[in-house]
Amino acid sequence: MLYPQNFEQKIGFQQIREILESYCLSPLGLYFVKRMGFLDRFDLVQKLLQQTDEYVRLLNAGTDFPTQYYFDVNTHLHRASVQNTFLEPQAFFEIKMSLKTVRASLSFFANPEAEELYPALKALGANVLVERALLAAIDKVIDDNGQVKDDASPELGRIKRDLIAQQSTLRKQIQSILRHAKSQGWSPDDAEPTIRGGRLVIPVIAEFKRRLKGLIHDESTTGHTVYIEPEPVFEVNNDIKDLENAYQRELIRLLTLLTDYLRPHIPDLRKAYQYLGLLDFIRAKAVLARELNATLPKLQKQPHIRWKQATHPLLFLSHKAQGRGVVPLSLSLDQNQRILLISGPNAGGKSVALKTAGLLQYMLQCGLLVPVGEGSEAGIFEDIFLDIGDEQSIENDLSTYSSHLQNMKQFVLFAGKKSMVLIDEFGTGTEPILGGAIAEAVLEKLNHQKVYGVITTHYTNLKDYAEKSPGIVNGAMRYDHKQLQPLYQLEIGKPGSSFAIEIARKIGLPKEIVEKASKLVGKDKIRYDRLLEQLESEKNLLEKQNADLEKQQRKLDKAVKEYSALKEHIEESRTDIIREAKGKAKLLLKEANQQIESTISQIRESQADKEKTKEARQQLQEFTEKKVTPESKKVKRTTPDNRPLQPGDKVSLIGQDSYGELVGIKGKTAEVLFGGLKTIVKVDNLERAVAGAAKMKPEKETAEASRSNVNMTRRMADFTSTIDVRGERAEEALTKVMAFTDDAIMLGIPEIKIIHGRGTGILKQMIRDYLRSQREVASVADEHIERGGDGATVVVLK
Repeated sequence: MLYPQNFEQKIGFQQIREILESYCLSPLGLYFVKRMGFLDRFDLVQKLLQQTDEYVRLLNAGTDFPTQYYFDVNTHLHRASVQNTFLEPQAFFEIKMSLKTVRASLSFFANPEAEELYPALKALGANVLVERALLAAIDKVIDDNGQVKDDASPELGRIKRDLIAQQSTLRKQIQSILRHAKSQGWSPDDAEPTIRGGRLVIPVIAEFKRRLKGLIHDESTTGHTVYIEPEPVFEVNNDIKDLENAYQRELIRLLTLLTDYLRPHIPDLRKAYQYLGLLDFIRAKAVLARELNATLPKLQKQPHIRWKQATHPLLFLSHKAQGRGVVPLSLSLDQNQRILLISGPNAGGKSVALKTAGLLQYMLQCGLLVPVGEGSEAGIFEDIFLDIGDEQSIENDLSTYSSHLQNMKQFVLFAGKKSMVLIDEFGTGTEPILGGAIAEAVLEKLNHQKVYGVITTHYTNLKDYAEKSPGIVNGAMRYDHKQLQPLYQLEIGKPGSSFAIEIARKIGLPKEIVEKASKLVGKDKIRYDRLLEQLESEKNLLEKQNADLEKQQRKLDKAVKEYSALKEHIEESRTDIIREAKGKAKLLLKEANQQIESTISQIRESQADKEKTKEARQQLQEFTEKKVTPESKKVKRTTPDNRPLQPGDKVSLIGQDSYGELVGIKGKTAEVLFGGLKTIVKVDNLERAVAGAAKMKPEKETAEASRSNVNMTRRMADFTSTIDVRGERAEEALTKVMAFTDDAIMLGIPEIKIIHGRGTGILKQMIRDYLRSQREVASVADEHIERGGDGATVVVLK
């Protein structure tokens, strides 16, 4: 049950219906939009919502679903159902093309993948049948442009050929006669043959009409020109007329046969066009849902509302067109909290909140998706009662308040535990004390009947009653009491203040009037409003503090994450360094043993010859000096200098004996001159060199002196930050990218680029999947469009 009769106009649904009509492709869809109404069957509402939700997903997927030729041919079918009638070619064209759309739609949902994705939409066409033979029969006669095919029958083809031949003969004769008439000055120089009375004629100047033998068919409005059919073409024109009549007779015969063939299929065709109309209707609902960012909430059988981030659809569309946003609201109605009593200042959004709740619930039970956030829930109501606006009636001698009381009567008599009641400005329209008392009594009765509802009011006694009555909860539209501006935010659990005195003071009402009003209203009321104001202020402060705490917590979480990552990196690096050092030590020990054994062997072979022994010992000493750096030549590091690095400082890579000069710092990266080669490294990988480090041997000499040290400077100098793997097999390319990325990470390179080309996209996907799996990779993105776009991947390293 809906109350009152003009419920849709009052709640704003009529405008939603008009928007839906504008989205329909044909009158087939319009028919269902006009019939759309409030439903209270859970299974039916659920099916309609699922259909719309599936079509939204179909639109979002960008699939090639047919949206052309949604013709309404019901008039043609009605005509064809009458015996001894035939349909015109245009009618058959519309039937043919629309049936192709029906078959294409059925074929789309017959695909196993589509059947799994869109089960509710597939079920729509379960009983729809379009005979292929019927389409073939129509296609034999009518082409895709709505014209009758010349080869629709042998006789029609013969007549068409004869007709073309005769028309060609006629044009040649008429052109010859016209040229002669122009040469004699009987016809204007720019004259051309034309049609009059279905016959080809030539224009002749009136004063020369006796010079040309023939039949006058017409004359111009001025009388200066007459249109004559020359005598020599009488027979040809007659032949053409006979052929045209024969063509028409054959055409009618074919169309009659085709109509007779179609007639038995009319019952199946009506089902097919109902299916096409439903698709059009559901599509319009899906388009509206996308415009509103609407979703399918979790549905329950019993009355229930749990809107999260809900917006008023019409307000959303209006603000969207203006480039503005809408403040969403969240509200809940359940068995323990059935009635929400909203209070707050005028123009603060109370009525919008009430209409949002009512309109969304009505839309939902009409099968429309609603603009609510993820996690929203909704139930099914059997009735919705609405009291909003001024309903005074001169004819029925009803005042505004009397009309409100009539509505209250209907609510009390017919509303039950499965009803929703929506009342705006409850109790107004009469003397405040009496109006408030009656409103409280009605509210008590409605609460006793366990109805659900949203009610707006300014009355304090109703706020107090809600505070102490189970089943009713206060709500407030939040207000900035300092700026005296509404925030349009609904807060559940506390009443709101009207801020009447404050607003009067803000708009400049004389001070003495404001003060007098404050005295008249009484200290208790002022104290009550100030308490609400204080609560609002404290809430705003608490929200600001919570926001600051959340911001600090996010920073802390980020720092902890970075610390954990750094610690893990250090542990991994330590393990790698120890493994490498052990390997180098093992190799050095092996070489040393070989050298010692060689020395002993030389001494034995020379039988301890003094010169030979001395020479062997000298070779062993040279080997020792070459392989082991003397303590006097080792870098002696002092206590770290904590001053920030500056251009010109002598720096070294942490853990390495390579030294260079710092050229510049940009963000987290630095440019360093190593042995005459400029290299980009991370600042975190550098440390200031100790005094005298500049006098050390160049990195190149040090590396040559010790094969056990890795020449980091040369590797960094030779490293290029771009790799090209186009044309390579996926496995080979991925192997190169892995090695390339590992080198970049080890050398501290901040950014690299991988050129893989577009192709089928498989190579790009494999490379990016690998990069995203590496914790040292900060981001993966397309190159700039001017430098390759998605044919190259830019990788930022941590």
